[in-house]
Amino acid sequence: MMSRRPLIAGNWKMYLTVDEAVQLALSLAESCQGVSDRDVMLAPSFTSVAAVAQVVKDSPIQIAGQNVCWEKEGAFTGEISPVMLKNTGASMVILGHSERRHVFGENNRMVNKRLCGALQFNLTPVLCVGEKLEEREDGKTFSVLQTQVTRGLEGVSREEVEQVVIAYEPVWAIGTGKTASKEQAQEAHKFIRGVLGELYEKKLADSIRILYGGSVKPDNIDSLMAEPDIDGALVGGAALQFESFNRIIHFR
Repeated sequence: MMSRRPLIAGNWKMYLTVDEAVQLALSLAESCQGVSDRDVMLAPSFTSVAAVAQVVKDSPIQIAGQNVCWEKEGAFTGEISPVMLKNTGASMVILGHSERRHVFGENNRMVNKRLCGALQFNLTPVLCVGEKLEEREDGKTFSVLQTQVTRGLEGVSREEVEQVVIAYEPVWAIGTGKTASKEQAQEAHKFIRGVLGELYEKKLADSIRILYGGSVKPDNIDSLMAEPDIDGALVGGAALQFESFNRIIHFR
């Protein structure tokens, strides 16, 4: 198996003022000095991206947007273009997060459009996929994942997909305190890697990072990261506190 570099990503969602975000980022930047065997990513809200990017610029931490438009500029009120996002210091972007899909109604076509826009401007997309509770209970987990991965990557070339990160986040485990067991998470990750192998080729699929997201905490990170197909974590609530996120970053 190809060795994949772990990625621990913090999604701050709609939390933290600019001052609070800067304080947390400063503490994390300090604790990440000398970390060279894994990547760390922070996704602050748009109002804080530039300020956070500034304070972590001499650390190994990378900055992401929480969404991005597909156009360089234009009449798209409320959107942020890939050029604007890069200009703030971001190099990555979260796309298709379950909250975007289920609260704001973004469908696979919209997510794919955003992903292609991000790639066009050299932003690394983190494509989120995952099933709702009723879909899991109806035995539809794999078909939902297959559809979201396939449609999300439509029109994405072999060269481009090397830049993509996938995040598996079962919707029923986000912010609920429920976590997929490490076996459930591994099974889904292995399935997603198989889909990537069918869409592209096995060797390429083996090089793509797949993160787990869904109530990741200091007390479950080590066992999740021990699974063969789990390459990191997309962390929500636990990324908002220094102690908990620091422990997750320094998983063992």
